[in-house]
Amino acid sequence: MGTGPVSGFTGGDGGRRERIPAAGRAGVDDVIEGPSSGLTVLTVLTVLGALGTGLVAGVFCAFSTFVMRGLAALPPARGVAAMQSVNAAAVRAPFMLVFLGSALLCAAIAVVTSVRWPDEGAVGLLVGSALYLFGGFGITVAANVPRNDVLAGLAPDTAEASAYWTAYVREWTLWNHVRTAASAGAALSYVLALT
Repeated sequence: MGTGPVSGFTGGDGGRRERIPAAGRAGVDDVIEGPSSGLTVLTVLTVLGALGTGLVAGVFCAFSTFVMRGLAALPPARGVAAMQSVNAAAVRAPFMLVFLGSALLCAAIAVVTSVRWPDEGAVGLLVGSALYLFGGFGITVAANVPRNDVLAGLAPDTAEASAYWTAYVREWTLWNHVRTAASAGAALSYVLALT
């Protein structure tokens, strides 16, 4: 990784890198890593955070760009049944590992960044963490999951499900656009902090 703001290293002579402590105090990475390590804990967290939030943004983007359009084009009973199946399949280890793991990474990045404040690149890392924690994870919990829970309680072939489906598609997709943008923004913030 090299000499980016997150790494905490500057280029030295002969390719040797030296740790530049912030404001004369020992940083988190000074305590955790050995003197010969080329990567800091924060750099590793940031790379993983960028990958995780980028993957989540990609999943959300798929729903915004074609999945919800395809489901909305179905008759309501079929759309409701299909979305119920999708929602049930989403709450499985592969997606939950990336989704919840990214939230944990973002929280860890925010904590380590706060400890290292005011290192260069800190603002971008905090922005990335806030975007995902509030915009990606938070909106999912506050806006998308409650709508999914209501949908899960409806029998697909009822008039009630048909009436709810129209509002569900509109509102769920709107909030999905927001969490897609927030998750992508988080990934971009982390990538920029690495450069």
